[in-house]
Amino acid sequence: MTDDLYPWGGEFTTCSPHGCVAVVLLNIQYTPPESIAIYGPLKTENIGIEKIIANVISNPFIRYLILCGEDIRGHRSGASLVALHKNGIDQNHRIIDAPGAIPYIENLHQEAIKRFQDQLTIINLLGVTQKDHIDAVITDCNHKTPSSFGAPYIAIRIKPQTTVNLTDNRALHSRIIIDYLGNIKKRGM
Repeated sequence: MTDDLYPWGGEFTTCSPHGCVAVVLLNIQYTPPESIAIYGPLKTENIGIEKIIANVISNPFIRYLILCGEDIRGHRSGASLVALHKNGIDQNHRIIDAPGAIPYIENLHQEAIKRFQDQLTIINLLGVTQKDHIDAVITDCNHKTPSSFGAPYIAIRIKPQTTVNLTDNRALHSRIIIDYLGNIKKRGM
C-alpha cells in the first residue's frame, strides 16, 4: 500500500494511510505520533521538494504539511518549500521568491504544483524544535478532521526531450588500426 500512496520514493516513514498530516523534518531529531500519514527529512530545495510534493499529493487524505526544525543553511529548503506553496514557479521552473541556492522544480508539471497548493495547508514551524509544541500542532490538525481532497493525484516525472541525428554512416575512427596490445599501428591512409 505504501508504494501506491507514495510512488516517488525517498527517505520517509509512513504511519497512518488515512492521516491528514505530513511532517517535514529540517535538521531535527524528532519522531511524530503515529496518527500522521508520513514524515521525513528535507535536505535540498529542488529534488527533495519535488519528492515531497509528488508523494504528498498522491495521498488525498493529507491536508496539512508541517515544517519543523532549523532550515538547512545555503539550501534554505524549508523556506523554499513555503515560497513554492505561496508563489508557485516561473516560466523557467524557478520557485518564485525562494531563498535557496538552486530552487528549481524541473521534474513536475504545473498541475502537480497547483494540486499541492490547493490540497495542503502549510503549517510553518521553521525554527521550532520543541517536541511538545510540534505534537500540540499535530494534535490540533488531527482534531480538525478534514475530508479527503478527492482522488489521488499521481505526478508523472517530466522527462527531458532529446534528439539524436544518426544520419552519418561513417565511423569516427574507421582508419585506425590497433594491435592486440591496444597500441595504434596505423592512422589514416
